[in-house]
Amino acid sequence: VVYTQSEILQREVYLFERLDSPNREPMKHLKAICFLRPTKENVELLVQELRRPKYSVYFIYFSNVISKSDVKALAEADEQEVVAEVQEFYGDYIAVNPHVFSLNLLGCCRGRSWDPAQLARTTQGLTALLLSLKKCPMIRYQLSSEPAKRLAECVKQVITKEYELFDFRRTEVPPLLLILDRSDDAITPLLNQWTYQAMVHELLGINNNRIDLSRVPGISKDLREVVLSAENDEFYANNMYLNFAEIGTNIKNLMEDFQRRKPKEQQKLESIADMKAFVENYPQFKKMSGTVSKHVTVVGELSRLVAERNLLEVSEVEQELACQSDHSSALQSVRRLLQSPRVSELDAARLVMLYALRYERHGSSGLPALLEELRSRGGTDRYRKLVSAVVEYGGKRVRGSDLFSPKDAVAITKQFLKGLKGIENVYTQHQPLLQETLDQLIKGKLKDSQYPYLGPNTLRDRPQDIIVFLIGGATYEEALAVFNLNRSNPGVRIVLGGTTIHNTRR
Repeated sequence: VVYTQSEILQREVYLFERLDSPNREPMKHLKAICFLRPTKENVELLVQELRRPKYSVYFIYFSNVISKSDVKALAEADEQEVVAEVQEFYGDYIAVNPHVFSLNLLGCCRGRSWDPAQLARTTQGLTALLLSLKKCPMIRYQLSSEPAKRLAECVKQVITKEYELFDFRRTEVPPLLLILDRSDDAITPLLNQWTYQAMVHELLGINNNRIDLSRVPGISKDLREVVLSAENDEFYANNMYLNFAEIGTNIKNLMEDFQRRKPKEQQKLESIADMKAFVENYPQFKKMSGTVSKHVTVVGELSRLVAERNLLEVSEVEQELACQSDHSSALQSVRRLLQSPRVSELDAARLVMLYALRYERHGSSGLPALLEELRSRGGTDRYRKLVSAVVEYGGKRVRGSDLFSPKDAVAITKQFLKGLKGIENVYTQHQPLLQETLDQLIKGKLKDSQYPYLGPNTLRDRPQDIIVFLIGGATYEEALAVFNLNRSNPGVRIVLGGTTIHNTRR
């Protein structure tokens, strides 16, 4: 995710091995750089490696704090004195975007409480992030969530125990870590998305920057899996937050630009200078040709799926469920789509989930009839169970915040004005709850009664460095909100993290 193999090759590293791969050849002429998480298994594997070293020298880097007893075990195994150095190099998390990180953990809780192994892993990931950004933060957490409080306490324990590591130069305003729970907003991960990165994840799935295109009809062999990384792909970097209509136009421009630069087939390579120019331009041409074919394929597949699954119509109804409160119109719209053969089973279930979350306590709720309709569509109870699971996870009983009520007259007017700003926004009316939480936080208005500080101290000034972490996973829609907040609030830096990055399937 952080460094491509070709970048590593440029550093003259020619062999990549996993520590746990069996039957590695001894190569005493090579030096080894080990980059590992300091887990029990890794330390054990390294101990075995050092007892029978396959390389001449070892430089060992751990992605997090390693215990003294583990270092001792390594030292005892290193009888041949092949270890040149051991260092901690904090990077125990996945850097997704410049302001987004993930721990790639699915299913971190059992019911309403942490799975102990996942709690330990999340604490490690979060403390490594703080160390790599050199932050010793004050911590606030969502009071309505027991897991948020537990995680806050665990992070605090590590900071207290490793106080020497966290002894960074004090800033005028201390950084802030805000820990939230996904169950407060189960709506956001269920919505279709219309900006490039979020849409790719929703429809194709992004896994460590890799996109699986093997299901695309007639796909060529070299495009079965492609990498989308803003670090190494200028087009993606410039378009990841734009909406689908703009991307179509930009793809067209990219193609036209490419056509103009294409080396002419009949171009006469008569002089040495011609050949030299051709060879020099060829790698850029090849790189550009790769970029063009990749994005044309991805965008083509997105628009095929949008048409095939009738997603414009589905998305309009989702937005109506998430942002408006006209029950009878919403119910009619959902019914209409449930009866349409063009709507996939997943999308039908998603609409019923959104309806259930939105109107679970409505006097004339149509949920039983909708669930019946779902069952007769798919012939199974699978999605019915999922609907009730989603309500149990993120329903009114659980939420600490008001997910649906417009807060005051100003907010209502704002929403109304936003609605007037052009019809294409009908698919992007929804704002994740996180947007409002962070907005309140930046203005210094986030209530201590709902988001208390851990410990006696509180922040007197408005926060400038904010790390917000979502237990149960963040989304690319929230990443977009954070990107926009960073842009519109100079002097404020927000980093968003989650146990994973969700789409509806996840």
